[in-house]
Amino acid sequence: MKVQVLFFGATAEATGKREIEVNMENGAKTGDVFQRVIANFPQLQKHTLLFALNQEYSKGNETIKNGDELAIFTAVSGG
Repeated sequence: MKVQVLFFGATAEATGKREIEVNMENGAKTGDVFQRVIANFPQLQKHTLLFALNQEYSKGNETIKNGDELAIFTAVSGG
């Protein structure tokens, strides 16, 4: 199944991409997608990362479905 992965802010700068498509097995969890992305873009490990599945914060244990959207971004602080 295909998952659209979006990068924002520092993650887009680190990867040089705004989005990619990742093929995953049925039954995969959001954490599985996240680990695959980290394996392909190890420079992301330098950042404190958050991610969201279909525009809702993810804890990494949600089962993904074909066509889901996973956003990866860094924490933002206000002031």
